[in-house]
Amino acid sequence: MNETWLNKINWSADGLVPAIAQDAASGRVLMVAWMDREALRRTAETGEAIYWSRSRKKLWHKGEESGHIQKVKEIRVDCDSDVVLLQIEQCGGIACHTGRESCFFSKLENGVWVTTDAVLKNPDEIYKK
Repeated sequence: MNETWLNKINWSADGLVPAIAQDAASGRVLMVAWMDREALRRTAETGEAIYWSRSRKKLWHKGEESGHIQKVKEIRVDCDSDVVLLQIEQCGGIACHTGRESCFFSKLENGVWVTTDAVLKNPDEIYKK
């Protein structure tokens, strides 16, 4: 695959771009992560979401430990080419490391963060370290 399309991305000074993972069927935003050039290239090649872990300083194949991979249906970029949107199928129905469907499980109500989504699977059962 010709990689000139990667040059269209408006990479940050540290070579990253935010990536939103959205459920292709429901439209729900499941998570936000970061991608470097290699992560985006490999995501396009493999059809599975691969991100850049800022804390671990390495590529992170979503689901490599949990088995909850993200099958990429479509890759889009915003009008400024500085945010990537991945339309995905979330295998196992869990995107969040807390064991929930989405990382966006808290809602502000009257000045208080309220948990709106139940844990689908205990993280201790997902991540056996």
